[in-house]
Amino acid sequence: MDFYPYVKSLHLIFVVTWFAGLFYIPRLLVYQIEAHTKPEPEKSILLQQLKIMTSRLWYIITWPSAILTTVFAVWLLILNPYWLQAAWMQVKLGFVLLLIIYHIKTHFIQKELQKDVVKWTSNGMRIYNEGATLILFAVVFLVIVKSAINWIYGLIGLFVFAVILMLLFKLYKRFRDRN
Repeated sequence: MDFYPYVKSLHLIFVVTWFAGLFYIPRLLVYQIEAHTKPEPEKSILLQQLKIMTSRLWYIITWPSAILTTVFAVWLLILNPYWLQAAWMQVKLGFVLLLIIYHIKTHFIQKELQKDVVKWTSNGMRIYNEGATLILFAVVFLVIVKSAINWIYGLIGLFVFAVILMLLFKLYKRFRDRN
């Protein structure tokens, strides 16, 4: 029996759920940071609920998805070890390493906020939130295009995309400040 399509399907399913968690968790952290500025009893009520939501998302969805994504990725590489020689895969694995670092950093931020230690501004967390998006773009293009040469152009495109995101973020902030 050929396990490859099943392993690849499971890998992709858990990639999607991992990214869902990585996209949503910083949003919840933004809300937690903003809740610290609210008057009582609103502050306590919001923080209690947001901490529950954050903890459940992080430990029930995001962490297990990250682990299962990695397990199925390793399994795929065992089934196709020649991929490790492909330049595009080596670059992709570099971005995956960045994603793991992003995940671990997010874990530390989440743990601090669970203890009411606020070191980030809500705007800083909104910008941080785009890290997973940029990595996702890079990985998807590398996997689909399968070219390490074109990844240089992709990196330039990614940089332009990041600049556009920052400009849109500033426009959104101006809009929020007016309302």
